[in-house]
Amino acid sequence: MIRIGNASGFYGDRFTAWREMLDGGELDVLTGDYLAELTMLILARDRLRDPDLGYAKTFLRQLETCLGTALDRGVRIVTNAGGLNPAGLAAAIEKLADRLGLPARVGYVEGDTIQRADALSANAYLGAFGIAACLNAGADVVVTGRVTDASLVVGPAIARHGWGREDLDELAGATVAGHLVECGAQVTGGNFSFFTELPDGGHRPGFPIVEVHSDGSSVVTKHPGTGGAVTVETVTAQLLYEIGGPSYLGPDVVTRLDTVTLHPDGPDRVRVSGVRGTPPPPTLKVGVNNLGGFRNSMTFVLCGLQIEAKAALVRAQIEEAVGKDGLEFTLARTDHPDAADTEAASALLHVHLRDGDRTRTGRAFSAAAVELALASYPGCTLTTVPGDATPYGVFTADAVPQESVRHVAVLPGGERVPIAPPVRTAPTTEDERSPGGDAAVDGPTRRGALGEVVGARSGDKGGDANLGVWARSDARYAWLRTWLTVERLAELLPETAPLVVRRYELPNLRAVNFVIEGLLGAGVAASTRFDPQAKALGELLRARVVDLPAEVPTEASR
Repeated sequence: MIRIGNASGFYGDRFTAWREMLDGGELDVLTGDYLAELTMLILARDRLRDPDLGYAKTFLRQLETCLGTALDRGVRIVTNAGGLNPAGLAAAIEKLADRLGLPARVGYVEGDTIQRADALSANAYLGAFGIAACLNAGADVVVTGRVTDASLVVGPAIARHGWGREDLDELAGATVAGHLVECGAQVTGGNFSFFTELPDGGHRPGFPIVEVHSDGSSVVTKHPGTGGAVTVETVTAQLLYEIGGPSYLGPDVVTRLDTVTLHPDGPDRVRVSGVRGTPPPPTLKVGVNNLGGFRNSMTFVLCGLQIEAKAALVRAQIEEAVGKDGLEFTLARTDHPDAADTEAASALLHVHLRDGDRTRTGRAFSAAAVELALASYPGCTLTTVPGDATPYGVFTADAVPQESVRHVAVLPGGERVPIAPPVRTAPTTEDERSPGGDAAVDGPTRRGALGEVVGARSGDKGGDANLGVWARSDARYAWLRTWLTVERLAELLPETAPLVVRRYELPNLRAVNFVIEGLLGAGVAASTRFDPQAKALGELLRARVVDLPAEVPTEASR
């Protein structure tokens, strides 16, 4: 097997994780994932200011602290920190190695950039075979641009085990392994619904390792002595993160998530097996970022009585001052009756303005809000100070034929090797949705929070959100899969009611996954939601008080 660790789940993750992973135990490869839809927009704006940028600068500082250790121990590094400029980051790494007197061989993967005159950036999600080519050519460090997150693990597994394009089950198994570790500590207890049950209470989870075997099966684990835990449930939680239906589309393989089987394999070890793959689609996903305009926000504190009337007065005054177009008002009823302190007695009125006119959304708007301080509702105050407008981006997804993209591996010696697209592809078909069964609870019930018997993990994909819910026992899953229908979800989360919601069942995981189309509008960069990436959506659902079956599952049934 090949032992692959991860030291970064996003641009801004724990700075010391690279050092911790290299010092913590044996590894063959150490990966770092830095790219997300919002990150690509940030990097695009960086490159507008300086064409030599466009990559995750933090990675260079991290690498400076540990490149020598990685070379000494034979640990190879694979990262997508190259962002929009993998060649630029590769050159910067070579300069760093020269300055440190280290003989690092650097390869990189390019070809993901799609030229579009109307876009700030457009990048295809490449597969793993370019990474494998660089490793097979002896690269100590491999830098990529926009590849799928899982490719950072799949590429080293291809290089170690010699898989080809037709080894679909093996590629699918490695894709699951990559998906599990791509978000760093989320699979070792980070953001876990039952964090209070972790040995350290979720204080400082260690970063994950996946041992990928030649048949595509794997074991998820972590270095001994690090925080958090690796259990079937922590792995289930991450497996449900940011997915759609059972067919998990990728550039190299379509992974069938409904074939994944999880089993304990010792302390802090979970075996992942049984994964099946089918041919990839004939197209590659393309992430497109555009500047959508400018935005600004101000928040009013409404304390005490007549909250609705106070909010209505502010709304009328702001609309009169700047006009109605592009304004959005959100009243958060955080107030409690008969409260003993100001904060507990107060609601928050968030006022957002989006427009193509920077002047209108700038000081003209924020100053208009501040000017109400002595001329509006009783007790008027704000939590924000007047500020200028900021630009925001809009993310959309597109697709291009696989053969239209020039996927290239640039080897450590400078040789450019074209990576051919898959020979065999299959058209994508929508997974069959599962409506759920009879929503009635059979037998005695008790009132309780849904989260007493289920866990949840939620996230964003462009303007859509996913919400995965898993049961803690077979008996509870039998109830969950019939009870939690799309209609029931609309009752519990009313904002989903007017939207298209797709529901899928994953019996192997005792889970149900919902994809809520359009919940996040034009994506995180444009969203004015309190929770713009839907990260807390699962916890909101778990907090709802419902009629639960009266019996509570015993520990033995879990």
